[in-house]
Amino acid sequence: MKALKIALVIALVYAGVVASFESLLGYFQPAGQGTLVISTTDAQGQSSDRVLSQIVDKGKLYVAANHWPRSWYRQVLARPDVRVTREGKSDEYLAVPVTGKEHAGVDERHGLGLVFRILTGFPPRYFVRLDPRSDD
Repeated sequence: MKALKIALVIALVYAGVVASFESLLGYFQPAGQGTLVISTTDAQGQSSDRVLSQIVDKGKLYVAANHWPRSWYRQVLARPDVRVTREGKSDEYLAVPVTGKEHAGVDERHGLGLVFRILTGFPPRYFVRLDPRSDD
């Protein structure tokens, strides 16, 4: 019984650490070199911005849903036309969900460290490729 109580306390403390880390990251949205801002639109037509780490792989631009809070990702799936600001320039993109071999390759080449995965509670990871919209 004592071991069960200890395990429960450890699980609760761990859940608190994950919730705190994710909340602080979402609140502060640290931006810098290697990040971009994606503007998505929800079902009510409200636009919102999210700072994300950019991944450039084989000349293509990707972002990843690496955290449990991922409303931006659900919005991108529902409305794939997004505006992306990176390096001070804004452009229109089509957000394309990445699956199969492409997903496996990007994930393998741009894996996350164990400490990050522990702090985020081991969420599933999803990628979106950002294809530039042509001006034609």
